[in-house]
Amino acid sequence: MSFKIVADSSCDITAICGVNFESVPLKINTNNKEYVDNAALDVVGMLGDLSSYKGKSHSSCPNSEEYLAAFGDAENIFCITITSGLSGSYNSAATAAKAYREAHPERQVHVIDSLSTGPENALLIDKLCELIESGLDFEEIKAEITKYHERTRLIFALESMHNLSQNGRVSPIVAKIAGILGIRVIGRASDAGTLEIIEKSRGAKAAISDIVKNMIGDGYIGGRVRIHHANNLGAAEMLKAKIIEKIHGAIVEIFEARGLCSFYAEQGGLLVGFEI
Repeated sequence: MSFKIVADSSCDITAICGVNFESVPLKINTNNKEYVDNAALDVVGMLGDLSSYKGKSHSSCPNSEEYLAAFGDAENIFCITITSGLSGSYNSAATAAKAYREAHPERQVHVIDSLSTGPENALLIDKLCELIESGLDFEEIKAEITKYHERTRLIFALESMHNLSQNGRVSPIVAKIAGILGIRVIGRASDAGTLEIIEKSRGAKAAISDIVKNMIGDGYIGGRVRIHHANNLGAAEMLKAKIIEKIHGAIVEIFEARGLCSFYAEQGGLLVGFEI
């Protein structure tokens, strides 16, 4: 049986080894330009453009036809999307899955609403790869990934929330907090898939300590961690070192955030997916 993993580009992954995979791009638009969140996107260049852009910008999710095209002719498909609490991507994927099953009753599609984004979604994809390569069947993989999803979390630290506020993802009042000089907003993906602000930190070092403190508070005792950064490798490396210092058995990897996550995390943002 052929398996395929499909995800929208909020997962920050453009390619994987061993399993058929396709990323369906979201888009970032200004009045002057469209940025397609695919492997060809110059994310640092996009961040530079947006930092000097004075107009409005917004993101748009894939439509159902784009998901259908990504499903291709695979017999067993697992599809992961950014949280439905912030995007219509899940609804587009679910519509595509319904049409795919109607056209191919013998095939199977499972769409996962991550209730999250970025590194937590990447952890789910990594786990799906592991389960597929282990030889489990579709229903077994579906059950195992559902259980694993209950053990993954997302925490983030942002220096600016301008784009989140401009696109209605957080209130302008909350966004103003991050605009105060030196303040980083620490937040998490809530159980409902919305953004929950949990703390304010003054300065990068305090933000890193607060991220680790909240990871431990959420139940992190060791295991896999993915740090995705928006053009902020130095802070990501400091965070990795702090996690390893505090938690024996931590397995920490660092990756660059791609277009969609960088757009909302903005310059300097950190997103952390981890297991509990």
